[in-house]
Amino acid sequence: MNIVITGASKGLGKAIAEAFAKDQQGHAFFLCARNAADLEKTCKDLQERFPQNKIYTKTCDVADKTSLQQFVEWINGHAAHVDILVNNAGIYLPGSAYGEDDGILEKMMEVNMYSAYHFTRMIVPGMINAASGHIFNICSIASIMAYPNGGAYSISKFALYGFSKNLREEMKPHGIKVTHVLPGAAYTDSWSGSGIDPKRIMEAADVAQMVYAAAQLSPQACVEEIVLRPQLGDL
Repeated sequence: MNIVITGASKGLGKAIAEAFAKDQQGHAFFLCARNAADLEKTCKDLQERFPQNKIYTKTCDVADKTSLQQFVEWINGHAAHVDILVNNAGIYLPGSAYGEDDGILEKMMEVNMYSAYHFTRMIVPGMINAASGHIFNICSIASIMAYPNGGAYSISKFALYGFSKNLREEMKPHGIKVTHVLPGAAYTDSWSGSGIDPKRIMEAADVAQMVYAAAQLSPQACVEEIVLRPQLGDL
């Protein structure tokens, strides 16, 4: 399969790539991130551990439409169509809707929502032509549950959730699946230095395994929504 993952250099993006890479089927991965050094490191790690796969990487600022278009053109130069698209890129800046700095909402929307909207619109025509494909939008438990210091982050993830649900309806006639993934706290870089015991929250691999499992179903079955939270259910 041809698998595209944004924000793939670390965290959930890298974990999702690893979940597919280790299944021995041999896939072609098209991974992007902003940091070239981290992306190169991830590429080398995956290629060495899972040599049956082809790992392609390209730096991309998903908040910039021109950068996204260049990424799509680059993908099209290697693959006829995309089988799996994972809109994973995102940022989190804590704050309150009434007190956070001016411009935070715009930044959150650009990275967490608009990037997925524009990128999906660029990728979907190929999926429609192939009458197949699976889109995973990595939302957040914050998409459906307000919490302290959620602010613009929660707003942007709520918007992404709405986009994903609408997209699901639009893609049904074309044989394209859409899955909204709403994870609670999973241990990634955003939690390092937080003081939270890593054993209190999920592993990135937990989320990745659920995404992989949802992608293995028959064409007539679609997991519309995946909600995962730490066992205590409070993060």
